[in-house]
Amino acid sequence: MPTTPQISDAEWRVMKIIWANSPITANEVIDKLQDNTNWKPKTIKTLIRRLVDKKALGFHQEGKSYLYFPIVLERDCIKVESEIFLKKVFDGSLNLMLANFIEEQRLSEEEIEELKGIIDGRK
Repeated sequence: MPTTPQISDAEWRVMKIIWANSPITANEVIDKLQDNTNWKPKTIKTLIRRLVDKKALGFHQEGKSYLYFPIVLERDCIKVESEIFLKKVFDGSLNLMLANFIEEQRLSEEEIEELKGIIDGRK
């Protein structure tokens, strides 16, 4: 398994498109991102190039087009980002993070039971 790279917030948006639509051309990524960003095509192509450089994306040429595909799994990137967030915001304390989210959010009885089930399953 390749090392999971750390990716920026902007790169995450590109990766989400590619994870959902792989293989995909740069122009298709541009089309999908221009619906909800004000990024220029050159910016998006730069983000794709950075992701290739970080070995998060691979590509192969088909005619005159390059088709991009993820090299890293989305779940692996989520794990890395979660660990970074936990360390940065909660000094690595999962208990503190969970307590904060539970205290700050209104949880339904169903959500509470689901969380209890997850915790019980980890025992």
